[in-house]
Amino acid sequence: MTIRVLLADDQALLRATFRMLIDSCDDMNVVAEAADGREAVELTRTHCPDLVLMDIRMPGIDGLAATTALCADPDLSGTRVLILTTFETDEYVARALRAGASGFLGKDVDADGLLSGIRTVASGDSLLSPLATRSLIARFLATPEPGAHLVPPERLAVLTAREREVMAMAAEGKSNAEIAGMLVLSPLTVRTHVQRAMAKLHARDRAQLVVIAYQSGLVQPTPPPPP
Repeated sequence: MTIRVLLADDQALLRATFRMLIDSCDDMNVVAEAADGREAVELTRTHCPDLVLMDIRMPGIDGLAATTALCADPDLSGTRVLILTTFETDEYVARALRAGASGFLGKDVDADGLLSGIRTVASGDSLLSPLATRSLIARFLATPEPGAHLVPPERLAVLTAREREVMAMAAEGKSNAEIAGMLVLSPLTVRTHVQRAMAKLHARDRAQLVVIAYQSGLVQPTPPPPP
């Protein structure tokens, strides 16, 4: 199946570079390009792509507002948002994850990393940097937006003890393989636990599972190491 991608970035040269790279793959193609957030929302609603590659800093409506609008639209529940950013530990990335983005990539990503990231997110997995998840992003995820509400701990009552354990380890930035090694399970079993937790908590992907883990208090943010 071909992955349909929409590019949202105010830099025409970067969009052209990404389009050329993506269109060179047999399993993906670019269906539209947007130069700002407003256009990204309009074109996404028109084309319903599988994935939006979204820059955060754009003129007018930025990528954060666009991500919030797209992830709140029930007609776009099948569309994933992959954030492009210059700074992995930027608080805006955490805000985008809270809004429903499935992960992020640095703008300095190489060709293989970009294509792999698109495939990962399009498949339903999230793309989170373990370093960022364990430090600044963890702190920002644990703090809701002004006026927002934390996830009540009671919401986790639907999970089994094992599902909560796996969810907590995933929220700490560990991969399925790392979790499997620590719990003496197969990676497939870990993936099943993650998927069941997502289904029970109505999380659209692993990234949203991480948000719920922090905002429910299942995982406490780790203070960043001293400089």
